[in-house]
Amino acid sequence: MTVDPVPRIGQSSAMTSEPLILNGVSLLADLSGALYWPDRSLLIISDLHLEKGSSFAEKGIPLPPYDTAVTLKRLAAICGQYNPQTVMCLGDSFHDTGGPDRMGKADRAALEQLIAAYDWLWITGNHDPELPEDLPGRRIMEETIGALTFRHEASREPVRGEISGHYHPSARVRTRQRYLSGRCFAYDSDRLIMPAFGALTGGLTVHDKAIRAVLGPHFDILFLGPKRIYRFPADRLC
Repeated sequence: MTVDPVPRIGQSSAMTSEPLILNGVSLLADLSGALYWPDRSLLIISDLHLEKGSSFAEKGIPLPPYDTAVTLKRLAAICGQYNPQTVMCLGDSFHDTGGPDRMGKADRAALEQLIAAYDWLWITGNHDPELPEDLPGRRIMEETIGALTFRHEASREPVRGEISGHYHPSARVRTRQRYLSGRCFAYDSDRLIMPAFGALTGGLTVHDKAIRAVLGPHFDILFLGPKRIYRFPADRLC
């Protein structure tokens, strides 16, 4: 079935953000893959996977060594757009624990400049369970703010108001013009799984049993298209 969401009155057809409600909290999903909580001036991003290219290179798999610079440039742009008080990274910010030491001087300086401008919070992930002491920012395993709880990987138990990353949700959708494949937010009224923000990250289809185990059979996605966000119910995806 073809689904072509119609922009709401007063919105441009090139929608670069989309509102959603999670556990009674109003949030804004951005086309970049970031999530913004206006009432708390909080910007949330997940799965940067900085230095993934250099990690693969160490294993003999040559990849272009530009992923960190590209990701940091996108991160700086979205921070500048929303100008939040706090930036929260939901884990796997580095592809492995050696990532910070492999960063080039320019990239490390760019990251530290960003961290210095905001209240920066690192949530640890499975790829980066430990971060070096000389990397600025606060480190925790999870955080609860008001009605929302933030962690890297979704809890195995039902929980209300949870925002997590880890799974890199992706989908294939059909618009009126063509088929599109790419990243998405996946969520229901209680839980939300963030897309990966990093420039060199793959995706797990929302049809996968791991994502279905978190959200069940009935949930929505916000698909991040080339120029706008599309909202789909999961049961109408390709």
